[in-house]
Parts: sequence; C-alpha cells; structure tokens
Amino acid sequence: MIDPDSRVHPDARLAAGVEVGPWTTIGAGVELGAGTRVGAHVVIAGAVRIGRNNQIHPYCSIGEPAQIKGLADDPGTRLEIGDGNVFREYCSINRGSPKDQGLTRIGDDNYFMTGAHVAHDCVVGNHTIFANNATLAGHVEVGDHAFLSGFCGIHQFCRVGESAFVGPSAVVLKDVPPFVTVAGNTAQPHGLNRVGLRRRGFSAEDIDALRRAYKLLYRKGLTRAEAQARLDALAPASMHLQRFAEFLRASKRGIVR
Repeated sequence: MIDPDSRVHPDARLAAGVEVGPWTTIGAGVELGAGTRVGAHVVIAGAVRIGRNNQIHPYCSIGEPAQIKGLADDPGTRLEIGDGNVFREYCSINRGSPKDQGLTRIGDDNYFMTGAHVAHDCVVGNHTIFANNATLAGHVEVGDHAFLSGFCGIHQFCRVGESAFVGPSAVVLKDVPPFVTVAGNTAQPHGLNRVGLRRRGFSAEDIDALRRAYKLLYRKGLTRAEAQARLDALAPASMHLQRFAEFLRASKRGIVR
C-alpha cells in the first residue's frame, strides 16, 4: 500500500492498512494508525502521531516546526492527531513549540478544508469544521463542534467555544463563547448558532435556555461581572448553561462582545 515513488523513513511506524501515495515523504518518528490514507505530494515530518482512518489529501504539510522567527527546531516538540479526520489539499499543521507545552493536539472526526492552517501549540477538539483557508494562530483552543468559516483568522491565545460559529473572513481577537455566532472584522456577536445546535440534537428547551443566557450577556446592558453573576445563578438548571458560564469565567483575553 506504499507507492514506490514515495519516501518513507525506516524509523517511521505505519500500521496495517496504511496507504501512501506517490512523491510523499514521511520522516523519522512519524506514526500512522491503521486505515489512514496519505495522498500524493504530502510531507509528514517530526514527532507526529496520527491515529486511525484519517485522510490526508495532496500537498498537505503535517508536523513542520512552529513558525516563530529565530526559534530553532526542537526535536522534543510534538503533534498528535486523533482518528477519523480529513485534511483536504494544502492544509498545514505545525508541531508545538518550547514556548508552551511543546504539543499541538487535534481530536477526532474533524474536517479541514483546502488551505486550513493550525499553528503551534493549538488544541482542536472533536467534530469541528474548518472551511477553506480558516487559520489559527499559535496557542488557540477550539471546542467540539465549532465551525470556522472560510478565510477567518483567530488571534493567538484565543479560545473558540463548543458549537460556536465563526463567520467568513471574520477576525477574532477575543474568546468566542460556546454556542454563539460571531462575524465581521473585528468579530461581533450575532446571536446563537441555532442551526448548529439543532444539528447536534439540542431540544427546544435547551436552545431557549441558551437564548436567555445570550440576552443576559449581550442585550441587557450588564457589565461582564454582572452578567457572570446572573449566569452563575442560572447555570445549575442546565449542563449547557454550566459550560457557558464556566467558559466566560475562565476567559483571560475577554470575550467577543
């Protein structure tokens, strides 16, 4: 299943059923899980562990060092990718850097469209979608089921909460709360991600509770501290409200507001 025109380092570890296309280079220390398919003209380099049943399409660059000027490559930095992810053409995913924990981590069942970029030390959850040329700067966290539209950019150290929706060409400079839609340059809130919530099977009661929480945060003229106190009081009624309130409480950069 390895094309004779590819170059696979003898120290790379490929599980059963891995496919490698022509003119692809897989370096020392790379691990590929069973059923993963790597297309033509792909480069996978460095300490990279990729799980089962991933699809890596042509011209992707997976595991190159962090893009930090003047920083020497560190062989101790890593990239970990889970199972069932799809990386379409020209995606680039960097390893971690010594300036953080040295690890970039991507979960399961994510879909990265053409040209998407995940920089050093990012953490991406499960079931996310990155549309064409969606870009993460370093140290970004993206929660489960988030949707990043085409050409959006997320500033370093920001967090995008679960089931958030980032609109096309949005410039995100602060944290995006869970379940919220943001858009624009710079990004501003535009209501709940109702479509995403319905697709996840949220009930009408769940969505209504989050709608009330959104209004508390964005429509009542409250300070963030006042909104936080009101949300904390409501949170025990719903696990979704609890996650919403916890995300806001943990924000260090501030939230899109």
